[in-house]
Amino acid sequence: MPMILSEEAQMVRETALEFFRERSPITALRKLRDDNDATGFSRALWQQMAELGWTGFLVSEDHGGSGFGVAGLAQVMEAAGRTLAASPLLSTALLGASLLDLGGSADQKDEYLPPLVAGEAILALALEEAAHHAPTRIATTARRDGAGWVLDGRKVFVLDGHVADHLIVAARTGGGADERAGITLFLVPGDAPGVTRSRTIMVDSRNAAIVTLTGVAVGPDAVLGPVDGGADLLDRVLDRARAGLAAEMLGSAEEAFERTVQYLKDRKQFGVAIGSFQALKHRAAQMFCEVEITRSAVMAATAALDENANDAALLASLAKAKASETLYLCGNEGVQMHGGIGMTDEHEIGFFMKRARVAQATFGDAAFHRDRYAALSGY
Repeated sequence: MPMILSEEAQMVRETALEFFRERSPITALRKLRDDNDATGFSRALWQQMAELGWTGFLVSEDHGGSGFGVAGLAQVMEAAGRTLAASPLLSTALLGASLLDLGGSADQKDEYLPPLVAGEAILALALEEAAHHAPTRIATTARRDGAGWVLDGRKVFVLDGHVADHLIVAARTGGGADERAGITLFLVPGDAPGVTRSRTIMVDSRNAAIVTLTGVAVGPDAVLGPVDGGADLLDRVLDRARAGLAAEMLGSAEEAFERTVQYLKDRKQFGVAIGSFQALKHRAAQMFCEVEITRSAVMAATAALDENANDAALLASLAKAKASETLYLCGNEGVQMHGGIGMTDEHEIGFFMKRARVAQATFGDAAFHRDRYAALSGY
């Protein structure tokens, strides 16, 4: 398994770092937040990302993408994490594209993937129903109605769900509570009769929504993947999402670390830079080591997913668990070592601590993935 970037991936990385640094700095996120922007991201910026081809990295060439893979998209996600850029990369380019590419029928791919790649359609996965990540804990129901289905239920923490053109809803068509068997995925128009969407303001300004489905009728062509067999498809897609989010968290942790080191060099106390104090050196060294370990975990996971390796699920959980711990550490240490100014909203270092709290809970926190890693290993 290669632990270095290919020439193509390195080019994507450099382009993405420059793009987000120049066009979507943290000041852009602050403005979206302070203006209470209804969309929560810049559609013009999203269109520019599509023109760069990033929306099609997980889509085949037959449907307008490049099939560049998870490792390629991870370079974009990492760069976005450095500026906490608001965009549908996670909800649409990663989750939506993966669900359609891995589980969609030929007709569904023809209909939904080209506008997704063009940056014209936003997709959102409506999965979670509880306070903590539990991908098989589905109470939303889908009952047969003639040739079609009727959906009822409530979903929380639906990323970009308030503006999604289509929702991909996980519903129970059989089985008991928390069972893998009996989960089916459905493509539902965001403005379908019976769909109610309420935007939730996250502490880190990430876009999410609560989605309620009341008697939502869909046709037989709305089923995405096998009936009653959606859990296996969700596993594959969620592992991609965990690795991609881990890459984004790596970028955020690295940026928080670098900003903190620079502050340690600039801030003077008793006539010397506080970075010369041994205790702060040790804390900075620990941050550096954790960031580099996380980088290795992310690279291993994304490469394994692209290769469809047997240990891809293990490595995805390892990467997400490690990234959760590392961003938590770097966010906390960044604020603490900046001192009082780090606690103010005017200073940007606190944004990374807030992002850490939301990102570590998304798609499973460190405890969830340590438990999953053990279970997958036979313990």
